[in-house]
Amino acid sequence: MALAVRIIPCLDVREGRVVKGVKFTSIRDAGDPVEAAARYEQEGADELCVLDIDATSEGRAATRKIITAVAEQLTIPLTVGGGVGDEEAFDLLLHAGADKVSINSAALAEPDLISRLAKHYGSQCVVVAVDAKRAAQTWHAYTHGGRRDTQIDAVQWCVQAAKLGAGELLVTSMDCDGTLSGYDTLLLEKISSQVTIPLIASGGAGNLEHFAAALRNGADAVLAASVFHDQVYRIDVVKKSLAQAGFVARLNSDARYLAGN
Repeated sequence: MALAVRIIPCLDVREGRVVKGVKFTSIRDAGDPVEAAARYEQEGADELCVLDIDATSEGRAATRKIITAVAEQLTIPLTVGGGVGDEEAFDLLLHAGADKVSINSAALAEPDLISRLAKHYGSQCVVVAVDAKRAAQTWHAYTHGGRRDTQIDAVQWCVQAAKLGAGELLVTSMDCDGTLSGYDTLLLEKISSQVTIPLIASGGAGNLEHFAAALRNGADAVLAASVFHDQVYRIDVVKKSLAQAGFVARLNSDARYLAGN
């Protein structure tokens, strides 16, 4: 049987609340993270991602109190990111309840950090997040919550991160983020053609077809926020739609699988 695709709701957290923006700006409140985590697991989320969006720019690690409270609600894997600058911060988040930890700005500043983390904790714990924005015929990788353009080619950075030991890539299109216009499928196609580790698509989901399009263009998992926060779609509805499109999707409630005929 083919591997089941993963549906991952994302909680961007600021000052203890879930927030959501458009293209990393125009931030609005979207609820309580603990309540949201419980609801998403009940709806059938395969994993949950929590990102402290101000941690890096404020020079601190993700808020462990919130991470622990969210983790206590979950039986599914939890990925946490925000302000992870070294091994100590990585370790603290794992002990706070994270199953995987996402690194972004620190990895770009010190690529060898990926190798050290993978060697010490195992690649399965190391998620390299890439915030990518179009620049002429390519994409640049941004850091500090999308505030700084590194001028580094985002696709080639994904290739390098995979070689250094990343277990997964979490790629967010800054151009599509919050627009509900669909994932950047060309970016996904470019990256997936050059790496073998799982690729999580992020940024732009607005309708059911967008999820399928991302998966057809190389993503192994799809992450979304607005459509789930605003209850445009339940996660189980997305899974049933993907099953009808021919993908294999897992129903967490009773461990059954949905598959298109």
